[in-house]
Amino acid sequence: RKKRKRDQNGAIQRHQYSSVSSPSTPSEQDLGFSTYYEEKVHIPEDVNQMFSFRKLWAFTGPGFLMSIAYLDPGNIESDLQSGAKAGFKLLWVLLLATIIGLLLQRLAARLGVVTGMHLAEVCNRQYPTVPRIILWLMVELAIIGSDMQEVIGCAIALNLLSVGRIPLWGGVLITITDTFVFLFLDKYGLRKLEAFFGFLITVMALSFGYEYVLVKPDQGDLLKGMFVPYCAGCGPVQLEQAVGIVGAVIMPHNIYLHSALVKSRDVDRKNKKEVKEANKYFFIESSVALFISFLINVFVVAVFAQAFYGKSNADVIQKCNETGIPHSDLFPPNGTLEVDIYKGGVVLGCYFGQAALYIWAIGILAAGQSSTMTGTYSGQFVMEGFLNLRWSRFARVLLTRSIAIFPTLLVAIFQDVQHLTGMNDFLNVLQSMQLPFALIPILTFTSATAIMNDFANGYVWKILGGILTLIVCAINIYFVVVYVTSLNSVALYVMSALLSVAYLCFVGYLVWHCLVSLGVSCLDFRSRVRHSALTEEQADDDS
Repeated sequence: RKKRKRDQNGAIQRHQYSSVSSPSTPSEQDLGFSTYYEEKVHIPEDVNQMFSFRKLWAFTGPGFLMSIAYLDPGNIESDLQSGAKAGFKLLWVLLLATIIGLLLQRLAARLGVVTGMHLAEVCNRQYPTVPRIILWLMVELAIIGSDMQEVIGCAIALNLLSVGRIPLWGGVLITITDTFVFLFLDKYGLRKLEAFFGFLITVMALSFGYEYVLVKPDQGDLLKGMFVPYCAGCGPVQLEQAVGIVGAVIMPHNIYLHSALVKSRDVDRKNKKEVKEANKYFFIESSVALFISFLINVFVVAVFAQAFYGKSNADVIQKCNETGIPHSDLFPPNGTLEVDIYKGGVVLGCYFGQAALYIWAIGILAAGQSSTMTGTYSGQFVMEGFLNLRWSRFARVLLTRSIAIFPTLLVAIFQDVQHLTGMNDFLNVLQSMQLPFALIPILTFTSATAIMNDFANGYVWKILGGILTLIVCAINIYFVVVYVTSLNSVALYVMSALLSVAYLCFVGYLVWHCLVSLGVSCLDFRSRVRHSALTEEQADDDS
């Protein structure tokens, strides 16, 4: 009996988290995929090759679906505002944010490959009930906020393409129907669905690439802005924009999404060689996908930096009147030019012709449609994982899309496009607040040996991951503070202060869990209490 208690005590000291095992029986595996893809992609065997393009092709797909979150309408708006407000000076921030995003996505992919479970499922097994429900609600808020941005983007694109014939509220309603139509695409097979997403990314690359070639940005200024981490003559406006770039690029629900998408490949998780190989190819694929998304973002920044940095509203009004492009009333006669995804299309049309406006709108439509679909899958994985709730994809989309559509539709009906695009600022703040609820759990679980076994984060990755998480969360909290202080309302200040207390307490709880998994044993109060109780019981037995 004494030996058994010592073993139990030793186990408690070694493991803060319970081990994770993937479904073992075929029926359980089928259940896990019943609301996702019903097939797994077979991985070809190349025994004697260190690197195989055939294998890379088999693993290609999840990273590109993940990269769509880096190209959603919120990101595009952040890009064009960065170019218009700071020129090429903040391209290095975009590059750095994309690299940080890649490193965080690597952790998400490794969790899914090693455990056979995505992040929401692991959270469900490892966190107590109340924190788990709070975490689920926070992630759902982030997904709904992202969904609203995508709806806004699609509505604006349809309005521009129809030359105003489709009102904004009509565009919002259209996005309801087209989403359900696209959901039937996965019935034709996983690879065909991934190819369709690849097609949408290609449309974005061609659309924004056309604008890039048309404007002919200065390549020297572009390279200097990308690789020289300095912003000469920048003030609060440019600082706020730099913070906004990080908040727009790194999105919380995308961590949950990527950890689930990698489960679509047929990897034997009991074979360490296969798991290691899958981690390698998924990282290569994610790197290529994010490199392409980075280039597309650079296209947008460079176009507005070259053509519209330092321009005034008066310049734009004059140009629009010369070319006969409508909507010049969008720009007040005084002040520096401020643009969003709607005004951006109008300005491009005024300076470079109607074709530039329509091609811009096509790119925005592709961005909105693709991110809408991946956001739907994110919501499905999160609900299934946290709640063990198996809804049909139709029911899941109906719920989240209804929640996203209702406030967007009200603004579109009763307000103008200024208020509709202005919602993006609030939605970016909302998603920035939810970022710790993805980054802290993914660092926690990928650092826990009980969960990841031999693939747990080493000391370098623990330190690097902790620093990156701290930097990203600090930047986004600053972004939230700047936004709240700009509201100029005492009542909102008081309400924000009260909410901040609860918010910081919950973040502190997650950080405590994370530090314990990183090896800070002095904070492991639960194990110390158990150890003390077992020691007392042993003493009683000995006596």
